[in-house]
Amino acid sequence: MNFIQTRGCEKNKEQTVTFSQAILSPIASFGGLYVPESLPQLGEDFLNKHLNSSYKKLASDILSKFEIDIEQSVIDEALSLYEKFDDPDNPVPVVKLKENLYVSELYHGPTRAFKDMALQPFGKVLSSVAQKREENYLILAATSGDTGPAALETFKNQKNIQVVCMYPAKGTSDVQRLQMVTEDAKNLKVIGIKGNFDDAQAALKNLLASESFKNALKDKNISLSAANSVNFGRIIFQIVYHIHNYLELVRQDGISMGEKVYLNVPSGNFGNVLGGFYAQNMGLPVEKLVISSNQNNILTRLIQTGIYDIREGDLKLTTSPAMDILKSSNVERILYALYGADRTRELMQDLDSKNIYTLSSYELVKLQEVFIADYCSDDEGKAYIKAAFEDGYLMDPHTATCFKTYETKCNPAIKSIIYSTAEWTKFSPVIADALTGEVDAKDSVALESIAKEANVEIPAIIKGLFDKKIVHDWVIEKEDIEKEILKFL
Repeated sequence: MNFIQTRGCEKNKEQTVTFSQAILSPIASFGGLYVPESLPQLGEDFLNKHLNSSYKKLASDILSKFEIDIEQSVIDEALSLYEKFDDPDNPVPVVKLKENLYVSELYHGPTRAFKDMALQPFGKVLSSVAQKREENYLILAATSGDTGPAALETFKNQKNIQVVCMYPAKGTSDVQRLQMVTEDAKNLKVIGIKGNFDDAQAALKNLLASESFKNALKDKNISLSAANSVNFGRIIFQIVYHIHNYLELVRQDGISMGEKVYLNVPSGNFGNVLGGFYAQNMGLPVEKLVISSNQNNILTRLIQTGIYDIREGDLKLTTSPAMDILKSSNVERILYALYGADRTRELMQDLDSKNIYTLSSYELVKLQEVFIADYCSDDEGKAYIKAAFEDGYLMDPHTATCFKTYETKCNPAIKSIIYSTAEWTKFSPVIADALTGEVDAKDSVALESIAKEANVEIPAIIKGLFDKKIVHDWVIEKEDIEKEILKFL
């Protein structure tokens, strides 16, 4: 399968590229992104065939449908990394909370967040391609808290790979920050920046598009790629768990084959729900894709009004920091799918130059045929955390935003799958506040109090963070990022 470009093609670029080319150089013409030229159609026969398949078997078969130019042995080795998850046979448990409401727990990997689902196999695939080509790569990652730890975990000590991870110095939880700054592999560098996630992501995109930066790397015999979800290598693995979740509901007798469901996703950079969008377009029976935002409700406003407006630039720091994003990269791939390359380029140029774009009434109707959305305040989120706990379920603040949308936007007669993107341990002060009224507790204190309250164990991988040596203590101005990276290399 070939990949094409969301904003059309510049004269000096190839019209189509292979999967390996798209993941090695993820920024396309005019600053756009790569998308599949077409999507494989799965159909009910495919779903029935995999009703009793393992997660790895399902994933392998879906990837084979894309006909990507990666050897099967590499894919098999990449997918074997799911064996490091809590349950090797079921890396993504789907838990029934109440009638017609299920939670897909995507956080059972090594960094306790959903990014492991894509980055564990993706890291293996990308490093294998680099080694096969006998090329050295710098992988850039910008993170609001979860991509960073997952990228560092998957790429540490990999041959032919160096990684620079940028995070907002005051925009992650303590656990997320410790997961990054204590990584001690020599091929990793972690940089805190004085700014927010949008600043980190803008720096990443600017560097990926910068000819002078790429020439400086070329002098060092290094090529450039990215671990963010601008890279389709991330997205292709995120399609899988949406299909797995649907099959799990069939296996649990929650739905009959062919019955439509809601996919309710806490959304920041839009990669997670984009996987659901592609799964729907490949034949998964989906009623609506439900976008759950926090108080940075830019996505909710887009879906409700057709206006993407970030002119105020007033990013709010919330209790769900992984969603503290104003410029969601993967919305571009939705625009392309719905409106085509010319219109996508026009809209994205408006966003880049004016910080706003407006859909036509016809375009808004097309968007609303697929998506519904609402947002959840911090106080509402804490109330949902407390209510769920009283019903016997412990969840993080990102998952909590989905309960608001479930109540306000979903038909209760239709089954809903809520996507839980992080384990409670990553945001313990917020949860302690919700459950016990503790305010501003340190993570180490909050973890213990929640463990006692819920009668659960703190995973050793989290507990041990507080005793690890901090290796990366750099916090710099965003203007100094390029200089700091070149110094590292």
